[in-house]
This record gives sequence, C-alpha cells and structure tokens, in this order.
Amino acid sequence: MFSIYSIHIDAQTLLVAPTLSNLVQLSAQGSIEVQQDTLTISLSTTRESGDSASLQLLLKAALETALVEAKKAVNGNGMAVRTGQFNVTPRYDKLGKINGWQGNAELILEGTDFERIASTAGKIQSLSVSNVSFGLSRDQRLSAESKAQAIAISRFKTKASEISTGFGFSAYTLREVSIAAADQGYTPRPRIMAMGMKMASDESTVPVEAGKNTIVVNVSGTVQLN
Repeated sequence: MFSIYSIHIDAQTLLVAPTLSNLVQLSAQGSIEVQQDTLTISLSTTRESGDSASLQLLLKAALETALVEAKKAVNGNGMAVRTGQFNVTPRYDKLGKINGWQGNAELILEGTDFERIASTAGKIQSLSVSNVSFGLSRDQRLSAESKAQAIAISRFKTKASEISTGFGFSAYTLREVSIAAADQGYTPRPRIMAMGMKMASDESTVPVEAGKNTIVVNVSGTVQLN
C-alpha cells in the first residue's frame, strides 16, 4: 500500500535591479563676477567706569545720541539702522576682586545707498567706525546664482556629450546630479581701501569703495553612456 504525499513549496519572487554599466562621473563649474551693492558700517564705543550702573548710563547716552542722528537718514532698503552689541563686564584685580567695569555699545548702518550710509556714519560723533564691509543684496545674489548655474549646467551637458561621443556612444542619460553655490566675496582691508577710495565733497563722510563678489556654482553628477 502506497501513500501519496502532496508537497507545496511557497516560492518568493526576487526582484534584482539590473546592474548599471558605462557610468561616468563628471563635474562642471560656472562663475560670474558681480558688483557688491550692499554696505554695512558698524559704529561702536567702549567706556569704563567704577560701577556698572553709571557705565550703562554712559553707553546708553552714546547710543541714543547716535540713533537720533542715524534715524534722520533711514530710507527703506537704501539705509536701515539697527543696534548691535551692548554689554557691560567687570574687570578684576590680581586678587580676583572687581576693580572696575568696561562695556561697549554698537550701532549698525546697512543698505544699498552707499553715499547716504557713509555720510550718516561721518556725522555720528558719539560712536566711532569699527568695521566696514560690503556684500550682495538678496536680489543681486539670486540673479547672479541663476546666471552662474545656467553656465555650469551648459558646461556639464557639453562635457557629457563630448565624453559620450569620444567613447563611441550616441547619447547619454543623466543618472544623478547635485548643484552647490558658493560666494567668494572680497572686502578690501581699511588701509588698501583708503588709498583707492573716492572722496566725497563732505569731509565728514566715511570714504568707501565697494569691490566685487564672485558667485560660483558647481554641478556634479553621474551619466550613463547609451
């Protein structure tokens, strides 16, 4: 007598991704030089006193006087005013005891109207210029990045086509790509700036001369030769 057994095997279908071949990694860069259109001037003062309360009053008075003068020239994006650092810290003697107080206050003028900002900075007497820097407005930066990106992409595509043809293929397929932008700004050092600046007719005006920023966009990725 024979017994008949029925055997059932559950099979799982395995999906295996095809192996990609003829892959080439490459990169291209696009850059554009653009005139700096934003000026930032920081004005500050450092004071000392025997007690923190009187020191705060001195700093507050200096800052308020500067604000009154600066606010006269506020003009939207042309010139904006904001306060910066305001701090008071103790000084210690050799025995670790407080023997005085030191503090500083800061006012920042920034915008696209260089003449207005420089002139205003020169009129403020209660604070001194501590830093001058240049940069790009948001619109200027976005416009420059868009142009540099277009150049980088065009160069990437040209390079991909040349490599494809060079290896005897008729076309290529873009597998992956990444795009990164960088700003290579340049701000002259005060001494260099002072030698090449344009002087305004008003002697109180802080002399300034903007430079240029170079916006760089890198495009890198992988293409498959077909």
